[in-house]
Amino acid sequence: MNESQKFTLVIGVTGTTGSRVAARLGATGRRVKAASRRATPVDGASPVRFDWDDPGSFEGALEGADRVYLIPPIGSPDPAAVMLPFLRQARTAGVHRAVLLSSSAIPAGGPAVGQVHQALPGLFSQWAVLRPSWFMQNFTADHAHARTIRADGTIRTATGEGRVGFVDADDIAAVAVHVLTEAQAPNTDLIITGPQALSYGDIAAVLTQVTGRTITHRRLTYEQMRDRLAADMPAEFAALLAGMDHAIAEGAEDRTTDTVQRLTGRPPRSFRAFAEREMIRIRS
Repeated sequence: MNESQKFTLVIGVTGTTGSRVAARLGATGRRVKAASRRATPVDGASPVRFDWDDPGSFEGALEGADRVYLIPPIGSPDPAAVMLPFLRQARTAGVHRAVLLSSSAIPAGGPAVGQVHQALPGLFSQWAVLRPSWFMQNFTADHAHARTIRADGTIRTATGEGRVGFVDADDIAAVAVHVLTEAQAPNTDLIITGPQALSYGDIAAVLTQVTGRTITHRRLTYEQMRDRLAADMPAEFAALLAGMDHAIAEGAEDRTTDTVQRLTGRPPRSFRAFAEREMIRIRS
């Protein structure tokens, strides 16, 4: 199979970034395998069944692929346990470029997906780790923040006055497609942010102005946030997420980067522009 016949395997194609990456790759003419548990059809892509918990699904997903976009298993406190065997199999199957979605809060060698990040350079000759800040999409659709905004006009966090460089998933996908399709992968990690660092109080103020509803930020303690999250997910993962809120409160995410502009040639979308675009979804 020559280079033009190879596939890019997009894992997590029904997710926030995976769906966007698959669509953008398809628009460039790249052959795409859209991987999900139910082999969900995606325009411009070939659906294939893939389940992190079923190693038997790996071989079919990898057939004909030379590069892969990796979304870690959702909610897993130890994604390396399932991801590293898959990545070793991918290398043997002919994949030479891997692009991993991680988080700005998790460095190489850190908890959870940080272990996969650390291993990636030893597995592939071409690689990149995308480390986006918090998604603007957290305030839309079915995310917990979106649900409480719709239910009672509140956003609950343990971040205090800490600020975050919230980023649009469309901008993350644009960076992902760039590093998947360029002649050479960057072989580094890329912190991806929007153009401004905003507190959740700032976010509430923008949403109030854009939607005409009064939205407020309700501050919780670390313990309150951990226990709230643990009602819907494993306790260990809830503690990890609440710990990220605590780190934000201490200034860990108070930054912006030029990654979107530098790699895509256009500036990242502002939160106000995002809120205006998504107003109906935020309000409904």
